[in-house]
Amino acid sequence: MAWIDFVVFLLLFALLVYVFASVSITKLHKAYLTFHFFMMFWPFCQFAIKVTENPKVQLFYVMLAFVDLGLLAVGWLFFTFLLTRDSLPSKKKSFLIPLPALLGAIAAICNPNSLFVEPVNGGYYERIYGPIFWITAPLLLGYGIVSLYMIYKTLVSDNAPRIKKQVKQVLRGIMVMIIFICADILVNVVFPLPQKVTPGLTSLGILFSAVFFVIAIHRDKVLDLLSIAHQDIINTITNGILVLDDNETIIEINRSLSPFLDLKIGDRFDISMIIPQHESVDKKEKFINTYRENPLNRIEVDVLYLFNEPCFVYIHVSPIMVSGTRAGRIITFQDMTEIRRLIDETTLQNEILQERNQSLISIQQELHLTNQKLQEMAVTDGLTGCYNRHYLTQQLEREVNKNMEYQIPFSILLLDIDFFKLINDNYGHMVGDEVICGTVSMIKQILRPSDILARFGGEEFIIYLPNTTSSEANQLAEQILNTVESNAIKVPHIIQSLSITISIGLLSIHQFPEENPLNSRDTLNDMFQSVDQVLYQAKRGGRNRIASVII
Repeated sequence: MAWIDFVVFLLLFALLVYVFASVSITKLHKAYLTFHFFMMFWPFCQFAIKVTENPKVQLFYVMLAFVDLGLLAVGWLFFTFLLTRDSLPSKKKSFLIPLPALLGAIAAICNPNSLFVEPVNGGYYERIYGPIFWITAPLLLGYGIVSLYMIYKTLVSDNAPRIKKQVKQVLRGIMVMIIFICADILVNVVFPLPQKVTPGLTSLGILFSAVFFVIAIHRDKVLDLLSIAHQDIINTITNGILVLDDNETIIEINRSLSPFLDLKIGDRFDISMIIPQHESVDKKEKFINTYRENPLNRIEVDVLYLFNEPCFVYIHVSPIMVSGTRAGRIITFQDMTEIRRLIDETTLQNEILQERNQSLISIQQELHLTNQKLQEMAVTDGLTGCYNRHYLTQQLEREVNKNMEYQIPFSILLLDIDFFKLINDNYGHMVGDEVICGTVSMIKQILRPSDILARFGGEEFIIYLPNTTSSEANQLAEQILNTVESNAIKVPHIIQSLSITISIGLLSIHQFPEENPLNSRDTLNDMFQSVDQVLYQAKRGGRNRIASVII
């Protein structure tokens, strides 16, 4: 019947491979895989005892099996500490816990005077156990009984239902193992049948226990939850962390939380504890109501703790989800004091920079307006507001070259106020200025947007008419002439209005040389001289008339 233990060994090996392949391996999983590996030793040793005929080898496997059983008993107890989330014993007590199992293992290995086990019929397939066995066996069973007691305390405590579910699953495994071990002792040691051994009872107990344990690992994620909340992990995080189960019981706190709240593991958590009393009522009620009514939602709030110095803290609440079920909550506390200080300093610096920028913008606008005025002053006549001779000369240099290049006709009017010297002599220069400005005002009303009016000097004005033929220019000149003659100028300093006339010289250019002249300024001088001569023709002809020439 050696095959029973061998089959159990193979099944345990298959479970080991299954756990290794189906879960993400953490430190706790590694510990369990080591524990599971030792669980495989008992059925293997039982199988080896039955297939070998050498008594010394059989004795070696008997001792190895009982040493392995002692390790399993101690391992079960330490695992129970982790599973039930009780505090682990101190280092001194942790050393004392495996001591009875260690002494029993030493006694089994030494087997003085066959006080632990002695062979039957020259071999150890059938064997008689001595007093050392009867001392060691209850000690090992005691480890299982202590584990059962710790699980019982967890089941009757206020721990979360999910933890109780996991504990119940492991409880079944421990109870099955203890039942099968006790049955093995009763059937094969206390009340053995003559010439017959019932094989595989303890091996089957170990197998069933391993099955329950694998279910707890794979289905209930028992080791995964422990790894999430494990103290060694969360203590490395700078933010304060508070881990709650689904019954709002505190199951983990890291060191970074201590400056904010005075809490202990196992306490019942109250969400209102973490909101300072000085915070606004609306802010507190909104956060607390959302926390209680929407447990699956992530929520956050900024609060101010008044310690020795004000401390701004960002609180974030997030659910722990396992297979679609909420297993608890994680609340993180991030100290934002330094960030807030930097933000405030940055905001202040930005405000200062904005003020300086606004001042610079104002200065820039003033400079822009000043530059505009200076540019206007540079190109306009101070008395009349029309362009000055310098501006007109610059414009005509470009325009004449362009007109000659593209064969575009244009015209120039040079006009002069008749008998202007008499106005100055009779009424003074102030009235003369009023006459000049009034004349310019009337001319501007007639000109087109593209025409350029400039003061040529004294009472003389020149008008550039782009893209204008001689007939069009003559028609515009007559309109100007008639408008000035028919409209008297009202001068505030004298009672009567002054009627004036003007003389106009018209130069129209329709034909251009095949090549542009090398010096555009010389061309302009020739044009000015030509139109000036035409103006004097109009004056010699009796004034208040137009004289024209076409080139």
